[in-house]
Amino acid sequence: MTLAQTKLQMLADPKNQMVYLMDFVQEFRRAPNLEMLLEPFELTHPKLDALLASTAETLCAEAALTPPQWIYDVPPTKYPYFVAGLENLKAIALVESPMRFRKRNVFVLKNFLDRV
Repeated sequence: MTLAQTKLQMLADPKNQMVYLMDFVQEFRRAPNLEMLLEPFELTHPKLDALLASTAETLCAEAALTPPQWIYDVPPTKYPYFVAGLENLKAIALVESPMRFRKRNVFVLKNFLDRV
């Protein structure tokens, strides 16, 4: 499964988007393979694009891999994107969000990728 394929799954099934993302994260961590990230996806959904690029960059850092250049070209969202979507978690996400997410205006809890 590639990151581009994961994005297509997420767009096709918005209700279960995070399931597809976490499946990708788990698969990448099981066997880190840069091939899973080489195919750029079309930048059609700013929040999702920024979330996926931040996740990919984080996974590459964990695996000591250099991310493909296209990942750095994914722009930040115009407005802050709080992935949890819960008002009472926004302040925590502002503080805890890792830099790779924060620089794209995406805010997650520090354990966002630890759930898989």
